[in-house]
Amino acid sequence: MTLHSSPFPISADLQKRAHRLIPGGSHTYAKGDDQYPILAPGFIARGKGCHVWDVDGNEYIEYGMGNRAVGLGHAYPSVVKAAMEDLSRGCNFTRPSPLEVECAEQFLALIGTADMVKFCKNGSDATSAAVKLARAYTDRDLVAYCGDHPFFSVDDWFIGPTPMGAGVPEAINNLSVTFRYNDLASARALFAKNPGRIACCILEAARTEDPKDNFLHELKRLCHANGALFILDEMITGFRWHKSGAQKLYGIVPDLCTFGKALGNGFSVSALAGQREYMRLGGLDHYDKPRVFLLSTTHGAETHALAAAMATMKVYDEEPVIERLTAAGDRLRAGLARAIARRGLGDYVTLSGRSACLLYGTRGKDGQPSQAFRTLFLQETIRRGVIAPSLTVSYAHGDEDIDRTVEAIDGALEIYARALDDGVENYLVGRPSQIVQRRMNVRGEG
Repeated sequence: MTLHSSPFPISADLQKRAHRLIPGGSHTYAKGDDQYPILAPGFIARGKGCHVWDVDGNEYIEYGMGNRAVGLGHAYPSVVKAAMEDLSRGCNFTRPSPLEVECAEQFLALIGTADMVKFCKNGSDATSAAVKLARAYTDRDLVAYCGDHPFFSVDDWFIGPTPMGAGVPEAINNLSVTFRYNDLASARALFAKNPGRIACCILEAARTEDPKDNFLHELKRLCHANGALFILDEMITGFRWHKSGAQKLYGIVPDLCTFGKALGNGFSVSALAGQREYMRLGGLDHYDKPRVFLLSTTHGAETHALAAAMATMKVYDEEPVIERLTAAGDRLRAGLARAIARRGLGDYVTLSGRSACLLYGTRGKDGQPSQAFRTLFLQETIRRGVIAPSLTVSYAHGDEDIDRTVEAIDGALEIYARALDDGVENYLVGRPSQIVQRRMNVRGEG
């Protein structure tokens, strides 16, 4: 891709209009202008496989894949076909669609650890419903979540204690406590400090490291010994670690679990699943405990989204999707490791995480994490036709795409090395990007 001096004129106009009309300029903070360099496409017009085209006609190989929601690749034919066929018959009726039963049967058979499921539209609704269910079942108020994992929900129980908790009463914040991943002692201390008050522990099955010393199993035992529920958030690990979720890979059966993102290959569908003993509280056939208003969303079971989920699950069940994600990620990791070593940047650019869900880290001359160098890295990869907020591959990333990416990043690393010597300000165009969860905005960041 050849960029000229002003490669994004249409994007620039749309950005001005967007910020007048939409808080933050987009409907997802992670997609906001403050997360990217000045020299970045502002709007993506279309995608096919692992390639996307911005509104100005520039083409890129994309990573991140819709914040990990697109596991098969953009506009995957069988998924699009299923959604369009069902959409032509209507998408939302006064009574349930038979697809709600069929999709539930398919999902529960694929996951294999849960008895019941409720579908909804996003991850926040699913995790918040899990927390509500745990509170109702245990009749307790405190929620313990893993403080090493960056995001669980936009709702008060999680977002309140974060730097972006404006608008959440302090009394609500005091109902959330945190423990550390792979640190059973930190969870044990929470239960000791708050006897009889913790309703659940919620965490991702894994992020950049696998559970050590049987951590997940030991945490579940600790929860049950203290009368709390054990909840796994599989928004990211689901359909990446294993077609049946990381819980299958690690051999753990959670009380409740949540799935989303890649479940519909980009279509809006998520799921709360779990054991009947807990899930029944949201139903009609129990009489021993109060009813729980669990999940009841007007658009929660739109038929085209469920059809997309069913088509997606079918591909995962019949094709080597997980194996391809791992192989593509392995090839990418190996190529980038060689490029990092060749440029002498091992102390400044790091790779972490499972191959199917790679992350990178950027450090400055002082060896500390650096947003300025992250922004420079993004700027230079975008110049070379790659958008990489993370290094998350899809089923559509072929060897040629991976090799072109390695070549592009190698070129970006050459600039990175120069910036370490000459100063990042001499190579970065405009302001650095920012982290999403910050208390205040910074002037000139948009």
